[in-house]
Amino acid sequence: MACRHVDRLIHGARHLMAKRKGAVHLNGMLHHCSEESHGEPMPREWYQKEFPKLTKLTQLLKNVDLVDGRLVNISDGSIIMDDRIEHRMLTFKSLAREFIGSPLVQQTLKNDVVALSGGRICNQFVCFSKPNEREPMVVKTLSVVSGFLNITAQQRQSVRVTLSPQITQHRIWTGTLEEVLNGLKSELEYLDHRCPSKGTKMGQQIVASCLKFLADTSTSISYEHDCSSWTRLSPAKVTDSSGLQKWEDVLEMFNDLIDCLKNERELLLYVAKLEVLKEGLSQIKDVLTDRNIGHKEVRHQESLVQKKLTKTLGHSSKCLFTLMLYYLFGHVRDIEVDVRGGIYSSGSENDFCLCMGRIVTSDEEEMVWSGVRQLDRALGLFKFVWETAGMKGALQLQGHIWCVGAEGRTLTYRGNTFFVHGIHV
Repeated sequence: MACRHVDRLIHGARHLMAKRKGAVHLNGMLHHCSEESHGEPMPREWYQKEFPKLTKLTQLLKNVDLVDGRLVNISDGSIIMDDRIEHRMLTFKSLAREFIGSPLVQQTLKNDVVALSGGRICNQFVCFSKPNEREPMVVKTLSVVSGFLNITAQQRQSVRVTLSPQITQHRIWTGTLEEVLNGLKSELEYLDHRCPSKGTKMGQQIVASCLKFLADTSTSISYEHDCSSWTRLSPAKVTDSSGLQKWEDVLEMFNDLIDCLKNERELLLYVAKLEVLKEGLSQIKDVLTDRNIGHKEVRHQESLVQKKLTKTLGHSSKCLFTLMLYYLFGHVRDIEVDVRGGIYSSGSENDFCLCMGRIVTSDEEEMVWSGVRQLDRALGLFKFVWETAGMKGALQLQGHIWCVGAEGRTLTYRGNTFFVHGIHV
């Protein structure tokens, strides 16, 4: 996705701030929740006083959201690089979380779930009522997921043993690398067109070299599939492998790439992803990738990649988690949850419900469905790990979307129920 500034949106936000009386005072508001509420609902007068500020932020940030660590205009997919708007977004979500804990919004949530489900869901649990259940969460490791699900140490080991051989397959590994590099390539092309620099020029060259390396690797795989072992000629036996391609070559290119892009603010997200993948590259740096070593040796080297990654990437590895994201979703965008929720007993001893929430800046369909899709990824990931760990009981999934002034309604996506709630006073 091309990275571009949304000058119209930024100008509009500043114009609104300049024209409206009683400007929103953002300094200090971001952390006011933890300082003032101490986990208890605020007096009714407080919500009435703060609601206009929340409404004003909603107007300024309409159709903007945080996706994969960056501000995105959901209407056109453009990226926004503006510290003021980012601060407003963090303030908006922090303030909205406080309102979600208010008695009125909590009661609305309970009523919505019962009424909008047509009686199919009769919640016997209270969700999002505790302060820690309204905290945000960015999931970057299996350890975070396991801790949330209360998975035991023995079960965590079982999850790793079960998942690692699947998500460290050679095609998953190379696919993950290509996904990150192709995304970075698009960003570099845009930056080089808008404001070229030595770093972006060098970065483009290194990315091209990395992608060529991976293309050569995939070529050797496809060639192997096209030729049976008895029809493919074996090359001369290699006694010195020092001149052959190794994964160490990619590791060195990643180091150079990180070094030349670390000062490019727009690319910090990709620099972070490169750092994560370096963990895997460092474990397989001695493995050969040269396609001239014969198909049996190619197979052996691919198997070595899988074995080394399986053995060395632990439960807390960000690299292992990134591979799992690509394995499950075909991309490596972060799992972000605005309102973390929890797992609640939903009646019988073996029935549970996982509830998580998203806060959006408008109730327009495009914005709401964007929130639904992000929540669905998070919910699906947690259920996948739950089932892999062999947790006792059935886990139902339930998503909640909050927006200032929205009318309550329910949506169904991929078989799961999502409730849209309004924030009112």
